[in-house]
Amino acid sequence: MPLWKRMLLRRLKFLAWVVAVLVIMIGGSYLFAPQWLLRANFAREAMAAHLEKHSVQAGDTRWVYYEGGDGPTIVLLHGFADSKEVWLDVARRLSPHFHLIIPDLPGWGESSREAGANYNIDAQVIRLQAFVQTLGLQRFVLVGHSMGGAVAGVYAAEHPGHVAELALVDAFGLKYKPNAFVREALAGKDPFLFDDHAGFARAAALAFDKPLDLPGRFVDVLIKRNQRDSSFIKRIFNELREPSQYLAVQNRLGQLGMPVLGLWCRDDKVIDLSALDSLRNGLTHASAISTSVINGCNHMPMLEKPQQTAQILTGFALSH
Repeated sequence: MPLWKRMLLRRLKFLAWVVAVLVIMIGGSYLFAPQWLLRANFAREAMAAHLEKHSVQAGDTRWVYYEGGDGPTIVLLHGFADSKEVWLDVARRLSPHFHLIIPDLPGWGESSREAGANYNIDAQVIRLQAFVQTLGLQRFVLVGHSMGGAVAGVYAAEHPGHVAELALVDAFGLKYKPNAFVREALAGKDPFLFDDHAGFARAAALAFDKPLDLPGRFVDVLIKRNQRDSSFIKRIFNELREPSQYLAVQNRLGQLGMPVLGLWCRDDKVIDLSALDSLRNGLTHASAISTSVINGCNHMPMLEKPQQTAQILTGFALSH
């Protein structure tokens, strides 16, 4: 056999061996350590969005957050029982135009949690101010989803010097027509607690317009995480049932003087679309009021409609 053929054969055998090892490693990770693959996927998405992960101690919290991009600063806050990763798809579309800060709120995700500490909306606002001061942020666009929307709204009312514009995305803390979710919550049932695949599917159906197509072992990771955090989730859920919490933004709408955007999914089963009317009617001093409604999504527009969400946020941020 000619030398070049022998060399080619050796290279092909080596490549086949490398591919086989990778397949075994990935297959083994999926079966025995799916959390590694999930973390690797988040790292890939963060890299695509030109974000780097950082941590900083601010007050009683070790904050873990993504940062990256160039332009005006936007701070993105996630919702209840969620994490900074929900913003990654939107961040990829925003980072060419904006400097992004995307933290795990204290107690959630990779940020630290102090046993017995208060994590209601008011306490989180105090922690957010410590985070803002530690990073030396001046004026920025503040975006909050669901529970993060309540934190964002209250923060903007109490620290207007920092918030150039406020965007509330399917936000908690406003009046809206009671729905099945509200009735269950008032009865003390937390639909975001689950310990098996059926429970995960029920929670996903409450938040997403279409069934989630996630690999089974990834769902196992999310179930295990929910089980680990179940006592914390239950405690915070009960705290948020207090009027001072579920009306936290409603009671402060008159204090908001900056431009405000209300962005909602038309078919939100958690925070009914009628909350948008409460927002519009209560903003008596806002310098500008914008509202947008997205079709074909439920409670998670950043995951269900990332392109539209990013376009709306971009237009709002650049219009003032």
